[in-house]
Amino acid sequence: MSKAMTFTKGDHVVYPTHGVGKVQGIEETEVAGEKLELIIIEFDKDRMILRVPVAKAANSGLRSLSSPDIMKDALKTLKGKSRVRRTMWSRRAQEYEAKINSGDPIAIAEVVRDLFRNANQPDQSYSERQLYQAALDRLAREFAAVEELGEEEAIEKLETMLEKAAA
Repeated sequence: MSKAMTFTKGDHVVYPTHGVGKVQGIEETEVAGEKLELIIIEFDKDRMILRVPVAKAANSGLRSLSSPDIMKDALKTLKGKSRVRRTMWSRRAQEYEAKINSGDPIAIAEVVRDLFRNANQPDQSYSERQLYQAALDRLAREFAAVEELGEEEAIEKLETMLEKAAA
């Protein structure tokens, strides 16, 4: 029995490129004469439904929500010192995008931390703001699900932590 079979209807799960979703159930369907079991995941925020073959769920990176301990580590990362490398923006942007799409809350927290700007810091470019917002939303959704908070409340808490760390 694979690890993927442990997902049941109503579970919150994380799909690396889409973030937190909710399992709607498991259905069997026939594709090209083959029977496939699919995990149906709904992403409310994106108004999207994803069907992941049970057999490929682990390889696709589908996972349960982070444990409170992993989330604590991610929050600790947020409070750390920003590490912006002096490489070309296009290269850094690719690295940030890869971290966001990895689904790893600690890597996502690094992106949020590195792209956060305080009121007294220089303005961000449009693409920096876009990446920051994508990372913050992704981290906040998982933080909200783990801590059983509303998404707005989770964003406020994360931004408060960032502001205190930058002060």
